[in-house]
Amino acid sequence: MLSEALLENETIAGLVAAHPTAVLGGVTQFDEITLTIEPGEIVATLAYLKYHQKFDRLSTVTAVDRYPLDPRFEIVYHLQSVGRNVRLRLRASVATEIASATIVYSGANWYEREVFDLFGVVFTGHPNLERIMMPDDWKGHPLRRDFPTHGFKYSYGEQQ
Repeated sequence: MLSEALLENETIAGLVAAHPTAVLGGVTQFDEITLTIEPGEIVATLAYLKYHQKFDRLSTVTAVDRYPLDPRFEIVYHLQSVGRNVRLRLRASVATEIASATIVYSGANWYEREVFDLFGVVFTGHPNLERIMMPDDWKGHPLRRDFPTHGFKYSYGEQQ
């Protein structure tokens, strides 16, 4: 549910009018707005914010592991409207997958690969969803809360 103060914000009011089922809630803390978005509406929400509200920069896509909660992961997007000097944070709670933002922001490519590699969240429709930081044959996802604290024993092969 959105507060009256958030609904008075021009950007939020426009988003709610254009996509009434997308916004599940929102808060303002430290002069920053965070909106909770329905996961199935994330691409439409990002497209609206980019093309209609001029949020031309996606500065981050990351994840938070809320284990043992269900849904387990929270995908977080940080947007910026450079011309208006406005920032906005979006978050969507998912079990293991969400649609890729690369269709709207091509810069999401590497961020999503990093989240996939370290948390195991799948971004459907991603053009090249492969490991980016860990070796290709690595087992598991090291930033998950249930990953062993000291990791697994792993041989990196011959060093040269």
